[in-house]
Order: sequence, then C-alpha cells, then structure tokens
Amino acid sequence: MVAIRLEGLGARYGRAQVFEGITTDRLPGGELTAVVGPNAAGKSTLFKRIASLLSGPGTVHVEDVRPERRAVCYMPQDTGANAVLTVYESVLLAAKQGGGWRVAEHELRAIDRLLEDLRISDLAFRDLGALSGGQRQLVAIAQALVRRPEVLLMDEPTSALDLFRQIEVLDFMRRTAASEGMAVLIALHDLNHALRYCTRTMVIAEGRLVASGPTDEVITPAMLRDVYKVAARVECCSEGRPMIVVDGTA
Repeated sequence: MVAIRLEGLGARYGRAQVFEGITTDRLPGGELTAVVGPNAAGKSTLFKRIASLLSGPGTVHVEDVRPERRAVCYMPQDTGANAVLTVYESVLLAAKQGGGWRVAEHELRAIDRLLEDLRISDLAFRDLGALSGGQRQLVAIAQALVRRPEVLLMDEPTSALDLFRQIEVLDFMRRTAASEGMAVLIALHDLNHALRYCTRTMVIAEGRLVASGPTDEVITPAMLRDVYKVAARVECCSEGRPMIVVDGTA
C-alpha cells in the first residue's frame, strides 16, 4: 500500500520563508491525515510544495505507487472552475488529463458512479458557472477522485459546504481512502472534524511542524492553548467520540 513521508521540507515566497524543516513519519494509505493550524500557518503552501508546484529544500517520498495510478493529486481551495463546461464535461476532462482522448465505457461508468456517490448526479449537465460555491466544491472533489491518485491533497474541501454536507463528504472520503488504499491529507479548520474522521494529525504553526501523530495524541488541551490560544478540554460525547469544549481564550 502507498505511503508518503516528508523529509526536511521547506518553501519560500521570494525572500519570505513560509516553512522549513518539516519531517514526518510514514503516513500510510487507507487513512485520512488532518493538516491543521492557524490562518496563514503555511498549510496551503505545504500542499503546493508536496505537489511540486513550488520548489524548495527537502524531499517528498511517495512509496509503493501502483503503475496504473497517479502519484499525487492536489485539490486547491480555489478550483478556478471553467464556466463554459458542464459538470460532466469537467469531470471527464479531469479523468483524461495526461492521457489519450479516447473515452472507454468503463470511464463513463466510473464518472456516473462518482457523481452518484457525491449526490450531484442531478448537476451533471449544468454549467459550472451556474453552480453555488458548495456545489463547485463537490465537483472539484469528483475531479480529484476521478484521477485515482495514490496521494490526495485536499485544501479545505468542506469550507463552502453546510454542516450536513461536511459530515457526508468527510465520511465518504474516509470510506474511499480505506477502499482505494489512498493516502489523503486534508487541511481543516474544524478540529472536531479532525478528531472524528482523521486517524493522524499534523499541526503547522509559525512555519514549522509543531506536532504530528495519532489525532487523539496531537489534539490536546496543551496544543490548543499553545497554538490556538484557547483554553479548551477534549471530552467524549454520548457516542464515545472525542469533542473539543472551549472554555475561553487563554
């Protein structure tokens, strides 16, 4: 199964150092890893560096990539949707990216199934420009998944979705990661979502990796105080899941 590991990773914009020296343990496929931290901590820049959209020191190790799969796919916050395409055309274009233009029947079936799984089949022949922000975000997820990457980087994929859809999408991504053996790194602001859906968590703050490991060991009152400047507890709700309870500012 695929795994990704970062070694001494760094990136800068011009003379400004965004982050440096980020090294992780092996992040295995089949799991969701949350990437969290305050605004402007460097989460988006980290994803761009992993996807080779930015240069910098260090190495991204992607192990055991299957020959028929793409190694890394990056889903940005701003998808830059082409308004002249329909939803179906945009997902089909993503599927054929980097390959030939002949379309096989199994590719069309895969797109149909993906749109159905994300519950956007009814949008298939709508123009992208006519969609809401949340609908475009769901289409962007379909565009990323149809490429069948081994490692998927999702930059705040639920930011435009209502609460029900956030839960639905994260649950779907957890199942997809497990069934496809995909390593999924998700930038999140809602730490309760990280606690509920992500096996591992990385915390980025002030240009460095301040914590990385199992989510329940990383999201602690001490981390919330030091990184987010809030006084909070991590408690179990009625269903036995951990939940952050904020008492106030630290």
